[in-house]
Amino acid sequence: MQNKRNLALVNKAWNRHLQQFLYEFVWISRASQAKALALTLLTHYIDGKVSSGQYIRRLHMETPGLKRCAPDDIRTILDYAPYIVIYSDHRSVRCSRYSDLGDLRCSPEQMFSALAHPNSKLRRLSVTNYCDEPFPHLMSPMLQHTAASLEYLELSSLSFPLISRDSLEQLPSDIVALPVLQSLKLTLDNVTFAVLAAWDMPNLRNVSVVSTDFSYTGPGFAQFFRAHGAKLRQLELGHSSSLIEEYYLALPPRPQSPIPLAEWCPELREFICSADAEWNWQTPDWIAPHVLLPAHPRIEFIGIRDIDKRLEDDASAFPGNEADDAPFFPLVEQLSSLLHAEAFPSLRYIRDLSRASHTMRTAHPQMGVIKFWAKILSRCRERQVWLEDFRGINITQRDLQRAGLALAQNNQGASINWA
Repeated sequence: MQNKRNLALVNKAWNRHLQQFLYEFVWISRASQAKALALTLLTHYIDGKVSSGQYIRRLHMETPGLKRCAPDDIRTILDYAPYIVIYSDHRSVRCSRYSDLGDLRCSPEQMFSALAHPNSKLRRLSVTNYCDEPFPHLMSPMLQHTAASLEYLELSSLSFPLISRDSLEQLPSDIVALPVLQSLKLTLDNVTFAVLAAWDMPNLRNVSVVSTDFSYTGPGFAQFFRAHGAKLRQLELGHSSSLIEEYYLALPPRPQSPIPLAEWCPELREFICSADAEWNWQTPDWIAPHVLLPAHPRIEFIGIRDIDKRLEDDASAFPGNEADDAPFFPLVEQLSSLLHAEAFPSLRYIRDLSRASHTMRTAHPQMGVIKFWAKILSRCRERQVWLEDFRGINITQRDLQRAGLALAQNNQGASINWA
């Protein structure tokens, strides 16, 4: 970006030609940047005719909670940027729940409609719902205008509407057709899941469920996966919450069958989960990657997030010699559970999705961490499963030996210098 800016300052002709490259991808990380961009679009016209906003193709907003953008600034940006292809709002707009007290142009409905003009070519959309009204009721009319090109949809909510099971079944649902949608990412909200169960998404292949609470057991979750599960090839679930187990224990005594997620999603090939999994009290001899998916006959790939956090937390919980891998015993058993042929007979790849974990294993290794990965690699080789880093590159015994040798040399050098 600095190079683009320098080229744009050469002269007026260069500035005019560089505008499309300067504004093609806009990343807003604090409220002052959104205000500056809004003022620029209001006052800066190329050749006195068109605003620089016409060149914005991707708008990404990701700010700290105390530096969220003013909604009128975002509305101004949207009004002057009609050709946005990728729009991402990650809880970064300072929206009031009481829209009648503010600018009506900045109500949730109006903000969504600003993206859904007749010439909209949105391909990727990530939006946050800041009000208490169920998200799909606000989104459905807007999505009707963007359906032709939308390939990725991410819906996030700051709060979940409280609604009973009977009311959930009576919710009005406008059937939205998204013919090219391939990926859907959702926070766990039974109202959203229930409404989306009726949507027409014939090419949906990837679903990511972010939040974790007892709503996994709600009717909306079941309706969605009964309707769309058969099409899915990739599924991501947040970590296995013990609240799911507590939910079953709190029910009146009667036979309880587990949620048949493997039956609802028979064609899954890839599963992504978190390393922060609860030890299932019903099967104490092993740890499933997720309470809802303890086994699947066709999964070939399992990706695991947050391994770095587990390594750090386990090491902190059991402080001692850094060369000792004993604190990582539960995590070793958890990852080894994936290698049970009875649970995942088609498994071929396990991938560590954490970049920080890769750094802990290579750039800043500890002997206990190296021993941990050596055990995992050995068990993967016995099962003929490839172990990969976050880039999809195989982790080999030579890699671990090289890291161990570098660690030994650094320690030796430190001792010599200290002496």
